Amino acid sequence: MQIPALAAVVLAACIACASPPARAQAPIVIKFSHVVAPETPKGRAAEHFKALAEQRTGGRVKVEVYPNSQLYRDREELEALQLGAVQMLAPSLAKFAPLGVKEFEAFNLPYIFPSKKALYTVLEGRIGRNLLQKLEPKGITGLAYWDNGFKIMSANKPLLQPADFAGLRMRIQASKVLDAQMRALGAQPLALAFSETAPALRDGVVEGTENTPSNMFTQRMHESQAHLTLSNHGYLGYAVIVNKKFWDGLPRELRSILERAMADTTAFEKAIAERANDEALEAIRRSGKTTIHTLTPAQQAAWRRALAPVTTQMQARIGQDVVEAIRHAVAR
Repeated sequence: MQIPALAAVVLAACIACASPPARAQAPIVIKFSHVVAPETPKGRAAEHFKALAEQRTGGRVKVEVYPNSQLYRDREELEALQLGAVQMLAPSLAKFAPLGVKEFEAFNLPYIFPSKKALYTVLEGRIGRNLLQKLEPKGITGLAYWDNGFKIMSANKPLLQPADFAGLRMRIQASKVLDAQMRALGAQPLALAFSETAPALRDGVVEGTENTPSNMFTQRMHESQAHLTLSNHGYLGYAVIVNKKFWDGLPRELRSILERAMADTTAFEKAIAERANDEALEAIRRSGKTTIHTLTPAQQAAWRRALAPVTTQMQARIGQDVVEAIRHAVAR
């Protein structure tokens, strides 16, 4: 018995719908946004992670890196991550306080870390792990800490004694601790997004700032700052974070590959951070636009005395237990 023509057509259509042609699955996209230049340690590490992630997943993951605040500025990027507009960030540790995790501001306390070794003891130990876990209720998973070294000061006058800061308008990240730091030195702090800092220095909106040499050089801040002081008074580091819902939704095998890629990238980033800052400082020196000052032991002691009250003042905000735990860890 022959099947009527119309029925045959319907049957063929059903078979076609039931067996669609095989297509390659689209890659999972990770948008990685950050605010600094590609040539900085963070910028280079982001590209390194992209290369490892894409290679090791065989193209199943695509990482899109957006440097220099192309997508979001300082105040916007964390909200974008929580909303899922981007999947990965590496914000400075100061930026977590507005989320209610004020403990991260301990890393902004002046002179709290006597050495890079002491710093790593905190970041890579129980304290660092516990702080990342505090981000989980905010919809954020912390993957790693990246390093950018200790900060220096810049202005259009030599900053050798605390009295030299009197009345200066100094750009800072939005941080109660950094605000207190500048006020302890007699300066007038002004919180600006990183992308706004170089133009603000050129236009005289602010007269000086603090940052690492690599950030200053790649943003050409030194071209409008006649003097740098190698104060090493504070630390600048980052936490690499992802949207928790996105991360938890990845296949376990794929997530393991990305975790290993991040661990290898973190080792790479730590290896290049100090060298990159040394090279940037030397490039600033060679430019001839900026005089670089090294503090004498007496001047360094004066800075420490002036800034010591900041830790006492900020302990209640950060958590005395966190501050004491860091002090104990670095004293070993």
